[in-house]
Amino acid sequence: MTEFCFMNNRGQVISTHMINRHLKTIKAKYNVKVEHLSSHSFRNTFGRKVVESTGEQSEMALIKLSEIFNHANPMITRRYLGLRAEELEEVYNVFEF
Repeated sequence: MTEFCFMNNRGQVISTHMINRHLKTIKAKYNVKVEHLSSHSFRNTFGRKVVESTGEQSEMALIKLSEIFNHANPMITRRYLGLRAEELEEVYNVFEF
């Protein structure tokens, strides 16, 4: 699949570097309260939304996302999306101190 999301008026692909520069400008101009805003943020958000919306089918979604993201396995995708850290934190949250 070789489709691009961001192209200029002349039909040329806008580089990731240029997109990140524009996002940095937007973040400052509109005082966006996001720690790290970059083109990579869209990829990560997409993955999290897919997993969250699939409910009981989330494991199958992780397998498919692993392929989409070109990760070696779903465990890497789980860690990439921050799901592994959340799962480990749940273990500690079982206990009340």
